[in-house]
Amino acid sequence: MTEERVRSVQDFVIWEARLLNQGRYQEWLDLYAADGRYWVPLNGDLQNEADGHNALADEDHLLLSLRVKRLLAGRAHSQQPRSRSTHVLQLPQVDQVDEHVAQVYTPFTYVECRGEQQLWLAGHWCHRLSRQADAWRIALKRVNLLSAGAALSAIQLFP
Repeated sequence: MTEERVRSVQDFVIWEARLLNQGRYQEWLDLYAADGRYWVPLNGDLQNEADGHNALADEDHLLLSLRVKRLLAGRAHSQQPRSRSTHVLQLPQVDQVDEHVAQVYTPFTYVECRGEQQLWLAGHWCHRLSRQADAWRIALKRVNLLSAGAALSAIQLFP
């Protein structure tokens, strides 16, 4: 692991959070590989990746693009008023990185606000990144919630 590669991966994860915080969902979606997956397992980090059907969200690129399109259209009833969010990250910890792949662990807190309602979540992201055309792309983003398995309010955006 070179320091330069580690830093480029950390910067990528931090940039992803910034795009989400600023509601720049199309740019965020562009960070995903064509076969990328966004997954929020129902049982958090206790859940095996093969048990993907037990999920709060399990979305491939097509489903993510439909969700982004709905958010950007401004006509979704659940987005009146519009939801806003912020992610507060610890420094992403790069577990593996070479020229082609990276594995990253990032603890976070997440706040989603819609009108007077606020939802606070904590957990960690596990990113599996792949290098494509000289840029990192998200092959898998796994969001392990600390409160996994608990009853949650409806999550509108992307923890």
